Amino acid sequence: MRRAAFLSFAALLCLASSSIDAQQVDVRADGNANYTLSARLDPDTRTLTGVGRITWRNRTATPTATLRLHLYWNAWRDLDSTWMREMALEGDTSLAWRPARDRSAIDLTALRLADTTTDLLPRLTFVAPDDGNARDRTLAELALDTPVDPGESIALDVAWTARVPRTFARTGVLDRDYVVAHWFPKIGVLDDRGWRASQFHASTEFFADFGTYDVGLTVPTGWIVGATGIERARDVHDNGTTTHRYRAEDVHDFAWATSPEFIVHERRVDVAADRAIDVRLLIRPEHAPQATRHLEAARDVLVALDRRLGPFPWPQLTIVDPATIVNPRAQGESTGGMEYPMFIMAGTHWSNPWVDDALEDVLAHEITHQYFQSAVATDEVRDAWLDEGVTTWVSDELIDAIWPTRFVAVDRYFGGLVAWRYPQIRWSRPHLGFSLDTYRVEPGWDAPTTETWRQSPRTWAHTNYLRAPLALETLRRTIGDDAMTRAIATFAARGRFRHPGPADFTAAVNDSAGRDMTWLLDATLGRPDTFDYAVDDVVTSEDQAGDRVESTVFLRRLAPGVFPVDVHVTFDDGREVVESWDGAAPWHALRYDEAARVTRVEIDPARVLVLDVHRTNNSWTATPRAADAAHRWTPRWVAWLQHVLLTYGFFV
Repeated sequence: MRRAAFLSFAALLCLASSSIDAQQVDVRADGNANYTLSARLDPDTRTLTGVGRITWRNRTATPTATLRLHLYWNAWRDLDSTWMREMALEGDTSLAWRPARDRSAIDLTALRLADTTTDLLPRLTFVAPDDGNARDRTLAELALDTPVDPGESIALDVAWTARVPRTFARTGVLDRDYVVAHWFPKIGVLDDRGWRASQFHASTEFFADFGTYDVGLTVPTGWIVGATGIERARDVHDNGTTTHRYRAEDVHDFAWATSPEFIVHERRVDVAADRAIDVRLLIRPEHAPQATRHLEAARDVLVALDRRLGPFPWPQLTIVDPATIVNPRAQGESTGGMEYPMFIMAGTHWSNPWVDDALEDVLAHEITHQYFQSAVATDEVRDAWLDEGVTTWVSDELIDAIWPTRFVAVDRYFGGLVAWRYPQIRWSRPHLGFSLDTYRVEPGWDAPTTETWRQSPRTWAHTNYLRAPLALETLRRTIGDDAMTRAIATFAARGRFRHPGPADFTAAVNDSAGRDMTWLLDATLGRPDTFDYAVDDVVTSEDQAGDRVESTVFLRRLAPGVFPVDVHVTFDDGREVVESWDGAAPWHALRYDEAARVTRVEIDPARVLVLDVHRTNNSWTATPRAADAAHRWTPRWVAWLQHVLLTYGFFV
């Protein structure tokens, strides 16, 4: 079964490649936000001092008399920021206790038009267009004397200081390991609707225009640096520091990491006969035995993505292995599992069994993000499902295709240090990949297409990481493997180095399916409704002669969500019929006047609607099958109990 699925997937890769080649995948970005930056890190004081020039071009049809700048690190300045308030609403108050030295801030010390001495700092004001929080300092607006006309450019010289926090939101310092993201004043996105620049929210990531980054990073000599882009030069200074000079083209962000403890591994990955990617791995000493596993997994994912989605967008990828977090309250939050252009944070454990997918899962997910959001730059603040949902669906399919029988369920204890394997529970895409069982318990309160920053602080992750990929899986089971593969590849090709939105995804799906699938996307992604179809009862009566049986099958829709379903009916003479129900009414009856009796009814036998929250009520049988269920589940429960008792015996 797994082998057959793998062969089918390989065939689909060929189909995707042929469709991708016919489209413009060699397009480059129309970079309108370019940065020349220099920053010096002082590990003793955990401060960052930066200077730079931002050159921005107005690509819209309307002049703008203002500019907006993101100052992300002010989210962790105090408890009054929108980010911190939203974290409290999520129920996470663990950050509130942190002392001032563990928090962060970014302060502009100079702001002027390039090559002038006019001080623009007095004109800079903090704005809060999303929630009106007057104490939030993550977004600033600059009033200009002269508007920037369409097609014209403006250059700003900036200087700033920032304090590197103990890790918040996968950014900051743990001991001497620095992960530095969103560390500079960053210009927002302007389109014909106005500024699409939001405050920093706890439930969202980022949105920016493409450009070229020339960056110099000065750190203590001997410290290893990994960053977005390619290192072009290295200058060693007499004061015990070294400046690493990077250049990155066609990117919308620049992140970096540094530590004196990283071990560097480099490998060239031939993804095709005429294409190769340089992979640079920075791994911690305690994880050094897993270096080959990192590199081989990255190779397999890069090759598969090249065939499926086209050439990797850049010539190099840097992978950073972060410190393992055992006690977040004492250490700080994890910096693993995050993506930036040409640069990803991975994540593993000191003990990582071969059958545990944790390492491969994070690598597949974050490398897939190099396509979806790093190259296909959707708006993560408003449409997180378009990168997180799509990425989760693609990366979990890759895991199933590349390593079809390798992984099993694994639980971790004692801060993740101890891994406990369940060999009898094999990895499956719906359950362990898309976390179907977790979704059924808490489907989320919002539709994925609701602007992400407006979604419930308590369930936004379920909405975008669980419901969205399950909706895409429902789409695949409806339109078929070939059409789904083409749809994802088409969306990736059309959106490469652009800012596509939900309408572009819908167009890619409709074009690839050859029919209008808007109804399905609207039902599964455009509404917050849950789905629950059930067989309520089957009522039968025989005629007086006993020759005919009148059967009535009662079907119910127990949740607001509406979706067309098939109903499979089996009779005791072996005959089977498949009925179609549009699923719209609260209930529906199927009536039969037959010589045979109905023995089994199942709604959605092909399990197309994976979003159904109660699969157990989808079927009915004339003869109870409790014994079959007991035989199926008893070994699993006994194995679980055995593991619990063994663990107890080991430690007690």
